[in-house]
Amino acid sequence: MVETDSVEGTSEDAVLGGRLVLRQPLRGHRVGHDAILLAAATAAGPGDHAVDLGAGVGAAGLALAKRIADVTVTLVDIDPALTALAEENAARNGMDDRVRALCLDVGAPLEAFAAAGLTAGSADGVLMNPPFNVLQNPSPEPQRRAAYTAPKGTFDTWLLAASRLLRPSGVLTLIWRADGLTEVLAGLAADFGAVTVLPIYPKPGAPAIRILARAVKASRAPLALLPGLVLAEAAGKPTMEAEAVLRGGAGLALSDR
Repeated sequence: MVETDSVEGTSEDAVLGGRLVLRQPLRGHRVGHDAILLAAATAAGPGDHAVDLGAGVGAAGLALAKRIADVTVTLVDIDPALTALAEENAARNGMDDRVRALCLDVGAPLEAFAAAGLTAGSADGVLMNPPFNVLQNPSPEPQRRAAYTAPKGTFDTWLLAASRLLRPSGVLTLIWRADGLTEVLAGLAADFGAVTVLPIYPKPGAPAIRILARAVKASRAPLALLPGLVLAEAAGKPTMEAEAVLRGGAGLALSDR
C-alpha cells in the first residue's frame, strides 16, 4: 500500500506485509530491508526498554514493538522532521502508549540524554543502523547523506552512546556492511563480548552484503558465527526464510533470549 501526499512530500507505505504503516519522506533515505532485519534480530521481552539510535521515521523500533507486545521503545534521531514523522507513525500504528520519539544527537553528552529521560543504564537493549559509508561522493540529498555517510570515528561515537545507555549485561544489536566486519569486531571489543554475527546474502553463492551483530555489555564470552540468511533464490524469488522475516514479522536467530 502506498499513498502519496505531494503537499507534505511524504508517502504512506506498508511494510511487514501490511502489519506496519509508515509515513516517510519521498526523497532522501527510504525504509528498506535493513530496518526490518535489524528489528528481527533484536531480542526483547515484555517490560523491556529498547532504544533505537538513528531511528529515522521509526521503522526498526516500531517493527520491534509490533513483534513483541509490551516492550517500550525510545526512538532517537537528530533530524526534527524525521522525529516528528516517527512520533506520528507510533500513533498511526497504535503504539504511542509505549513508543516515544526524541530529537537528539547520538553524539550528545550524557547530560543531554539524561535531560531527555534516557539516563545511563536505563536500556535493556539498543538497536542501531549507523551510517556506514565514508564521506566519498556523498549524496546531494541531506537526509540520505546523513543516513548513509559519516566522518571517521562516527561508529565509535555510536558505540559509546549504546554502552552508556545499556544496563549491565544489556544487549546491543546492529546492522553493518559485510565488508566492515573487522571494524565492527574491533569497535565492540572495548565494552562488549558474546558477539554473535549473522551474515545476510543476496542470493546463493554470492558474498554477504550485510552483517547483523549482537553483543552483550561487559561480557567476555567468545565470538559466534551463525549460518546466514539468504534473501533470494538464484532465480530472484524471495526465500521462504526471508519472506517470514520481511513480510511475516518473524524474528531471526539473534533475537533468541
